[in-house]
Amino acid sequence: MADIKFDGKVAVVTGAGAGIGRIHAIELAKRGARVVVNDLGVTVNGDGENRSAAEKVVKEIRDMGGVAVANFDSVSSMDGGENIIQSAVASFGSVDILVNNAGIIRDRTLNKMTEDDWDRIISVHLKGAFTVTKPALKIMKEKNYGRIIFTTSGSALYGNFGQANYAAAKMGLIGLMHVLTLETSKYNIKCNTIAPNAASRMTEELIPPPMLKLLKPEYITPLVLYLASEENIDAGMIFNCFGGFYSRTAVMCSSGTIIGDGKGEISPEDIRDNWQKISSIDNPRILNSIAESFGYISPLLKVEK
Repeated sequence: MADIKFDGKVAVVTGAGAGIGRIHAIELAKRGARVVVNDLGVTVNGDGENRSAAEKVVKEIRDMGGVAVANFDSVSSMDGGENIIQSAVASFGSVDILVNNAGIIRDRTLNKMTEDDWDRIISVHLKGAFTVTKPALKIMKEKNYGRIIFTTSGSALYGNFGQANYAAAKMGLIGLMHVLTLETSKYNIKCNTIAPNAASRMTEELIPPPMLKLLKPEYITPLVLYLASEENIDAGMIFNCFGGFYSRTAVMCSSGTIIGDGKGEISPEDIRDNWQKISSIDNPRILNSIAESFGYISPLLKVEK
């Protein structure tokens, strides 16, 4: 089969001045994409600004013969998000691929977490995905094509000590993806989410050095490139990726049980007595919308004669 290429495509990668985002931008450019390298150049906890990060990545891309421009807007405001997408339109005429990768961390246990710690994380990770995705989506719908990748975390999916703000923001992205998948299905726009774990400024103090050596950021990008390609026709999925391991994670609903007949009362004692069936995860299935969940109580919808 032919190699995956991005000739003629325009990609926007947020937080692309270092780490995983840098690799995404470089590899997209190597395969023919024209790339907007967005990075405000802040520290890992969101302080300061430094334009040199994005500029260095753009220079790397241009030195190897690729095409890229730098953008220094913050994803945490609507103006910033719109300016990022406008950079793509002004420089290259459109946008086909959006990789929402920008992120910071402010780890603390909930008892020690400040309001600013909470708000800053939510504004970059969750609001930041909204501010950039919304203007990109308008363009993608008009051209009936687009690929959007969100970046969640195992901290959201499975939990991680001291990261309540980060996990909450990252789990919010999964809800955003699910709704956006339904809203864009008829426009040939494919939205997916990755849950990467890689050596970076954000993880170097959290993961033991022997494990860090296995978590090369270069192992994350191949999945992103496939999801960003025309060949990918799947949407609404979450993928783990780290150290060369790739798998799908999904929110599922077990078979559960129906209590009562839909007419009488249900007591907490009824819940207690059926707890094994309720809490069991046997025979799970993936639901593609909240409407599908109503199918579980369809046996109660009996037509009375």
